[in-house]
Amino acid sequence: MTIKDLAKKTGYGVATVSRVLNGQPSVSETARSVILRAAEESGFQLNSNAKQLKQQRSNAILVVVKGRANEMFSELLEYIQTLAAQVHLPLHVDYMDESLNEVQRAVQLCREMKPLGLLFLGGDEQNFSSDFHSIDIPSVLVTNDASKLGFPNLSSVCTNDRLASRAAMEKMLELGHRSIAIVGGCKEISTTSLLRYEGCMDALRSYGLDFDEKNSYRGVIFSYENGYRATKELIDKGCNFTALFAAADVMAIGAIRALRDGGYRVPEDVSVMGFDGLPLGSYLVPQLSTIRQSVADMAKLSVDMLISQIRDGAPARHIFVPFTLWQRESTRSI
Repeated sequence: MTIKDLAKKTGYGVATVSRVLNGQPSVSETARSVILRAAEESGFQLNSNAKQLKQQRSNAILVVVKGRANEMFSELLEYIQTLAAQVHLPLHVDYMDESLNEVQRAVQLCREMKPLGLLFLGGDEQNFSSDFHSIDIPSVLVTNDASKLGFPNLSSVCTNDRLASRAAMEKMLELGHRSIAIVGGCKEISTTSLLRYEGCMDALRSYGLDFDEKNSYRGVIFSYENGYRATKELIDKGCNFTALFAAADVMAIGAIRALRDGGYRVPEDVSVMGFDGLPLGSYLVPQLSTIRQSVADMAKLSVDMLISQIRDGAPARHIFVPFTLWQRESTRSI
């Protein structure tokens, strides 16, 4: 008989059965009694080598952050650190470049650190499809949807990026704008960037409008500097636009600076819409119009889901967190 057989027999998750057999805490006395009785009745013996390997696992949570300059992840991580401290779970945080494979990095770190669970802040669907099968511990992908991947140990919490970016673009179209530039992410390496681009295209098609991607789109890694550089390039190339959508607030803030340096007023000459709802946007002049993601909700849901998977063997869940469109001072009707 294996641990999986014992889990089926008792109705408890594999993780719960394993914790009981290894004498670990955070298990109800009822569950402990039922599992130990079933193990005794079945003549179950825990393999000493497997037990020894299990005991080598740390009590920490590994957080892999994809992108070093995305301030939305910094805000999200701050909430996660507070929540993890409340339940006495230490965190190990690993930052990596946006262009690298976050799952391969996690596989390597899991071998070295043996964490209890994994939180991914950002990710690319293709990387998970090809490499996540090597990870067998409870995991949550934050800010991306993992529901179509089908891994039983991978949950996800995110905003519906496609619907949210469509709402942002539709708002600018409602304001009368027809010449709209987009400073987005690198669609080839970021599922989030691709979905936000597709949402914009959905909105433009609904208005019967074409989009000149070659001249009006710049895909860059999320940062203030890249938002500035991409917008300056659009201006220097002679792209004429009355509105600009940036796929992240950090890029929108960089874009506003580039527009000001280029002699354009925001929003009198060019309206700017961001995405994320960073606190900094409320203190800009002008205040940034943006899609607000509830970072606090995403953090709490992701931590709660991961703890449930670790402690109770809960199944994977996939949750979309609602978004809010904030139309503020950086956009106007024409």
